[in-house]
Amino acid sequence: MHYEDLSEYDYQDQDEFTDRESFFAVWYRPAYRRLNIGWLEAGKPYSAGSVSAAFVDKMKAVQAVQWMNVCLGTHECDLCPEAVAPEGNGEVRIPGGAGVAYAAPFLITHYVTAHGYRPPQVFIEAVLAVDVDAWAAARWPDVPFPWVPADAERMVE
Repeated sequence: MHYEDLSEYDYQDQDEFTDRESFFAVWYRPAYRRLNIGWLEAGKPYSAGSVSAAFVDKMKAVQAVQWMNVCLGTHECDLCPEAVAPEGNGEVRIPGGAGVAYAAPFLITHYVTAHGYRPPQVFIEAVLAVDVDAWAAARWPDVPFPWVPADAERMVE
């Protein structure tokens, strides 16, 4: 599935965060704009270049605590040979500037480290600004993302 970086995200109408320690979830129709980052596909060009180790470490830390739009199926990296292609089954949300969140596939860290993908600088800066300790400390009914509306629907059983 390919989307241009910084194009409008329109894959799903709602955002859903799943609690990483239970089967609880919260879903809502976002009030913020969602912009695509890192939706790569074989045969489509993408920005390449180096990124800092701090960015990679921060992305890994975010992915360890945030479970976003997790699907039952998986998506294989089609940039890798089939025999070694890693799989992803969810997304990541990173708050950006006022009213903007970045929507990336869970495979984004793989794309950066294995294929030399370089996300736009605004995304890199937004990732580096995430307070991962606060996100990791979030326990149900809180989720590791700051813009969940108070009236979001919550599955608690």
